[in-house]
Amino acid sequence: MDSPDRPPAVEGMLAMTGPSVSADPGCLPVRGDLAHIKLAGRYFVPHYAVPMPHRLVAPATLRAATAESAPEICPVPAGAAFDVLDMAGGWAWGQYGEDGPVGYLPLASLEAA
Repeated sequence: MDSPDRPPAVEGMLAMTGPSVSADPGCLPVRGDLAHIKLAGRYFVPHYAVPMPHRLVAPATLRAATAESAPEICPVPAGAAFDVLDMAGGWAWGQYGEDGPVGYLPLASLEAA
C-alpha cells in the first residue's frame, strides 16, 4: 500500500526486506564488491560485471586469493575456458567454465578468447 510519505512500489524492483544473502566462497562468481551480471537481483553488491571470455595458454592452478601461496582450489588445464570478471595486480578473478569453481589465476596464463 502506497502512502504520501513513501514512494510508490515499482514492480520488479529489489527491496531491502531482510538480511542479505551470502554465497559460499568459490561456488558462485560473487564477492563483497563484485558479482557476475547473471547474479543481479539475487545478490546485492556495488558492481556487476559482464564476463570477459579467456582461455588458458598454459596449465595453472585456480587459487582462493592473489598469491602463489594461497590455498589451491583446482588445477586448470591449458585451453580451458575462464570467464574473467576482474583483473588487478597480475591476477584475474573469475569462473572456470560456465558454472565451475571461482577463484584467481595469474594473468600471464590467460589470453582473450
